[in-house]
Amino acid sequence: MIATAHKIPYRKYQAYSGILMLSAWGFAMVIASFLFLWIGYKIDEYIGTTPNFMFGLFFLAIFLCVMRLYNEAKTRMKDL
Repeated sequence: MIATAHKIPYRKYQAYSGILMLSAWGFAMVIASFLFLWIGYKIDEYIGTTPNFMFGLFFLAIFLCVMRLYNEAKTRMKDL
């Protein structure tokens, strides 16, 4: 027997697309913040400035991810 693929209505597809976009941005924000936190920790360890670069790069990563998410949401709102 051949399995048939169920077609998802366009309106439901749009809802799934939004959920997928938000989950992808959440994943990117977590990965970027931990990566920048680790790089800042290594820079601070090398230079000897305890939490300066670590916190700076951490907040920079969060700020950049939020701004990119905002820009993508703004362009999606224009398409509606």
